[in-house]
Amino acid sequence: MRRLGHLNMITRLILVRHAEAEGNFKRKYHGWTDSGLTPKGHLQAKKLAERLTYEKIDVIYSSSLSRTLQTAGYIAQSRNLTIHKTDKLKELNGGDWENQYFADLKTYWPEEYEKWEKRPDLLTMPNGESVEEFQNRLVEEIENIRDSNSGKSICIVTHGTAIRTLICYFNGIPLSGICNVPWDENTSFSIIEFDGEKYRFILQSDASHLGDELGTIVKQSWFQKHRKELEENSR
Repeated sequence: MRRLGHLNMITRLILVRHAEAEGNFKRKYHGWTDSGLTPKGHLQAKKLAERLTYEKIDVIYSSSLSRTLQTAGYIAQSRNLTIHKTDKLKELNGGDWENQYFADLKTYWPEEYEKWEKRPDLLTMPNGESVEEFQNRLVEEIENIRDSNSGKSICIVTHGTAIRTLICYFNGIPLSGICNVPWDENTSFSIIEFDGEKYRFILQSDASHLGDELGTIVKQSWFQKHRKELEENSR
């Protein structure tokens, strides 16, 4: 039987997508490819850190890739916090897709690309990771972080596909429904509370700190198409 105090203890997760990196700008698949932030990405990360000064953060975890660590660095800088880096928060391992232009993926891997667009839950990257394995890896690490920091406010800096799969997990959505989850803008963040039994979103996918000028994916044609499809499917 749980103690009453534990029932009332809230653990807060602040889930952050890294700032614009070279792969986002060049439209290349960078899963485990270790690219850094662009000049615009550094500006985005600075704006994010300014926005998060209003949020309590007790501890920071980050994927071990440079783009996430650089983003986390801006958040940690003014708080005198150590960044706990972990390979288990890395992006989906794309195998043969790594560092390939998205425009070329459909030509060279048509079957896999079709699944990427419509049923990523059935996709295994060529010589890489399956999306199901990926989600299991992420969820295991999130639960370990959560349980090791019970009652704290935890900032977790990770990647775009990672956040989509985690939003499915937090909302109890089967992985087959991932295509109905919008992509997060670079440096978007969500706040999720865990009461010991269930998750509750306090804020989801907020990128208002970027204003009209500093967004990345919102200005790209693939995202505009993606957003239009989501709107049509919700009617």
